[in-house]
Amino acid sequence: MKTSTFDEITKSTPEKALTEPLKKNAGRNSSGRITIRHRGGGHKRRYRIIDFLRRDKMDMPAKVIAIEYDPNRTANIALVQYADNEKRYILAPNGLAVGAMIIASMDAEPVVGNHVPLSKVPLGLFVHSLELVPGRGAKVVRSAGLGAQVMARAENGVTMRMPSGEERVFLPNCMATVGMVGNADQMLFHLGKAGRKRWLGVRPTVRGVAMNPVDHPMGGGEGRTSGGGDPVSPWGKLAKGGKTRKPRKASDKVILKRRKAK
Repeated sequence: MKTSTFDEITKSTPEKALTEPLKKNAGRNSSGRITIRHRGGGHKRRYRIIDFLRRDKMDMPAKVIAIEYDPNRTANIALVQYADNEKRYILAPNGLAVGAMIIASMDAEPVVGNHVPLSKVPLGLFVHSLELVPGRGAKVVRSAGLGAQVMARAENGVTMRMPSGEERVFLPNCMATVGMVGNADQMLFHLGKAGRKRWLGVRPTVRGVAMNPVDHPMGGGEGRTSGGGDPVSPWGKLAKGGKTRKPRKASDKVILKRRKAK
């Protein structure tokens, strides 16, 4: 078992005003049907409200007053207090310390924690919490240890190398937070036992070939057998190698290099 030492964490209890109840649905949609299998149970949590937009606090400095653990994501979160005394949560970048001053601004310096437009970020620098559409808030590069690198800049777009290796063009006025997401050691953790998986709300996954024919297309057979047919889902759809991205998707024109380029 490998887990965090929580050295970065400076506050053990969250701000109650910045949390809300998190209802469990065990992988079921609004109709009660299971749409995500192998979910259920897990430790009770409260959701931490993260400010992924930061545009309504433009040009207002904020002070980092705590680094906290968030059970709902791999990254740690930072509690910041603005000049008007309002507190908010943001994702904690690597190297952001308690007492640091940060700001969201169109003209801010590209230092760790500042939220700036891509047009102001120097080439080669890493950013996270990146907007896909200006004004809609950060949608990509939000997991622990990730960062997108600024590769090139033109009048009509900024080329970014995403953590997957994909190269993609963003509008210059898309906002991003300077630095890489902290808690990079998270990818080295090892659960170590089945119980820790259950704490996360993940139930056991049974192989299709271990089932009966009534339960799975790959089930059944005399004695021990591993199928013989193609690997498929419980509903008979091919499960390996098939492309799932829609052809002629609108965002194809902004992708310069695929993550799985041949």
